Amino acid sequence: MQMADLGDLRLHYRIDGAAGGPPVVFSNGLGMDLRLWDDVIARLPQSLRLIRYDRRGHGLSDCPPGPYAMGQLVRDTERLLDHLRVRDCVFVGLSLGGMVAQGLAVKRLDLIRALVLSNTAAKIGTAQIWQDRTRTVETQGIEALADAALERWFSPRFRATPDVTAWRHMVTRTPAVGYAACSAAIGGTDFYTTTASLRLPALGIGGDHDGSTPPDLMRETLALIPGSRFELMRGCGHLPCVEDPQGYADLLTGFLRETGHLVV
Repeated sequence: MQMADLGDLRLHYRIDGAAGGPPVVFSNGLGMDLRLWDDVIARLPQSLRLIRYDRRGHGLSDCPPGPYAMGQLVRDTERLLDHLRVRDCVFVGLSLGGMVAQGLAVKRLDLIRALVLSNTAAKIGTAQIWQDRTRTVETQGIEALADAALERWFSPRFRATPDVTAWRHMVTRTPAVGYAACSAAIGGTDFYTTTASLRLPALGIGGDHDGSTPPDLMRETLALIPGSRFELMRGCGHLPCVEDPQGYADLLTGFLRETGHLVV
């Protein structure tokens, strides 16, 4: 376990691969921790410097009182990358992590040379939806949302396997404060205008069974970035990196080669 002491906040992170390799940074969705990427990391070239972290309120990172603002989550990531002396990374953000990716790329283009926006959008849901989820977590606990989350996250095929139990545990063991506080951040975010200002290589990855950020919503977001492209993973839901890690790793590796981030 590695902890970055940022003064007022400690973030848990992990680095795999080569210490001096080209950096690739991974950012998780709501109710998830850095284990989300285990099976993808294992399938990527280990000549890369593969960095992942738990955002505030999740995993082994600190959980300050909420609500959080998206600007805070972006700033946390910015501070972590500065702490680790990361520059010119390819940033892979899934769901909430994809929103953080968009915000960070607008703010600090020196940190990011290319984006992978996975199962995300410039705006996810409505303010009312996120207010309702926050209220449910605060009054009934995360358990009340877990089954609905799994239906949005995974295809029917995956939900029928024993593996889904581990992901249910990941959701329900997320601190309620962190879950509710990050829900507030999502509900208050609309990045349509700022994301449309981005000019950098971008790959979108979606799942045809995604109940949180459907393919059409993803295509709409990727269309804001000139030259971007969108790849749809069949038979997958909101977490294609879990349902088809090899297919996901292949798409990511191909993009790294196209952008010159991986030369071998």
